[in-house]
Amino acid sequence: MRLSDLPKGATAVVDRVDDAHASDVIAQRLRDLGFVAGEPVRVVAQGPMGADPLLIQIGSTRFALRRKEAERVLVHAENRA
Repeated sequence: MRLSDLPKGATAVVDRVDDAHASDVIAQRLRDLGFVAGEPVRVVAQGPMGADPLLIQIGSTRFALRRKEAERVLVHAENRA
């Protein structure tokens, strides 16, 4: 599933960031910001009627991402113990 598909309030774990092309600077920047395999993420808020931006929390940091950027991040549902 893609990060952009998660509903508000949902928590997931990052699987990977997809590169759109060979030297994708946006994908690399997302990885530099902490969107790496195993990191928990949460959708804090969304723009009106599902529009941009998405407010994403990873660790204690929040990022506003465009939906197109969030589409590059693949996640899976967080397992609750």
